[in-house]
Amino acid sequence: MKNFPARALIIQQRINELTGENPHSVLYGLQGFIEKSQKIVGWMNEAGLEPWIDNIGNIRGKLKSNNPEAKTFLIGSHFDKGIYSDKNDGILGILIGLDIIENIKQEQSQLPFNIELIAFAEEEGARFNYNYLGSKAIAGNFENKLLRLQDENGNSLSDVLISLKLDPEKIKDDAILAEDILGYFEIHSEPGNILSDGGVPLAVVNSIYGQKRIEIAFSGIEGHAGTLKMDKRNDALAAVAKFILQVEKYARREKKNLLATVGKINVQNSASNKIAGKVTCSLDIRSDNEELLSNAYENIYFSCEKICDKRNIYFEWKLIQETEPVICNKKLRRLLEESLSEKNIQLVSIESGAVYDAAIIAKVVPVAMLFVQSIKETNHHPVEDLEKNNIAKALEVSESFFQKIISSPDRSFRKKEK
Repeated sequence: MKNFPARALIIQQRINELTGENPHSVLYGLQGFIEKSQKIVGWMNEAGLEPWIDNIGNIRGKLKSNNPEAKTFLIGSHFDKGIYSDKNDGILGILIGLDIIENIKQEQSQLPFNIELIAFAEEEGARFNYNYLGSKAIAGNFENKLLRLQDENGNSLSDVLISLKLDPEKIKDDAILAEDILGYFEIHSEPGNILSDGGVPLAVVNSIYGQKRIEIAFSGIEGHAGTLKMDKRNDALAAVAKFILQVEKYARREKKNLLATVGKINVQNSASNKIAGKVTCSLDIRSDNEELLSNAYENIYFSCEKICDKRNIYFEWKLIQETEPVICNKKLRRLLEESLSEKNIQLVSIESGAVYDAAIIAKVVPVAMLFVQSIKETNHHPVEDLEKNNIAKALEVSESFFQKIISSPDRSFRKKEK
């Protein structure tokens, strides 16, 4: 079956069915998450896979080779959603992957390897403020201390898993073995606008930025706005304001692949006539260069220390989470680029500042990633039509990519790259 536009239309319909009236947030473990899981399981069943839900909540289905010693190629993306993500975020890659596997099953009588589709749980980290729980479990680097994570209502991750009838003690049993896996492929809607600005439907991801997420608590002294003189104040919010500007200044001065963002602030007991005594803020630092990322982390810390010393503010600096920069596999990228070229699609390569499950899986297996242009608005064509065209092209390229892997005499993507 090569009717890519018709298949793209089915994917659009399924996305709309999954997102319903609330396309923006599906919090891990809650009713919307459970309902979405059930739909994905149902579609995997219809496609002839044998789906199961592992102990972190990932949904997994495998198309098996007749060879009992066959290795496995993974396709994956996430199905949870952040608060402001678009409807295609994450789920697009799962549904394209499902379509590809279903059609390979229909057309390929002899499959030289297994193909496993993984719908990752809790990539966004929206409920527990910790990303990539699903892919960490798959990659085998899930730490038991994460089970103590709590949401804003005090519910622990462990308790949530038990409420879903999952077994937190068996999470490590669900990890893949590196020697059994050929590679990993992720398809994702582009989070930025490089493709839409250039009028290009698809792009190959060359690398994924590393990231450090920090939480900082600034403690000063509360006071009344009308009674405490300016030179007597220990204003935590003023220190945070200075720090935010210093973060922006540092990242701009580098003029390299460095991004630094303070995106969240919480002022304790805030009031318009009160000098802030305690303020917490987030800090997100990203780069595709490990040395640059580490230097930025240290330099911004020292900047924070200097600001607080000058203003007599006490601060606590806590590294919440970090990922290393990832270079996507050279051989898999080349096959993906060949597929784009054969379909007469302009080759665009992107360094992704957004971090995905692929970055976690890359610690274990070779990875490749394809971005699909995200349609936001247009005055010339209906959004749905343009979106369908882009999905159809992604299907066509992805199917060609897998046919190249299937027919390749050499699938040793792990060979050391020069």
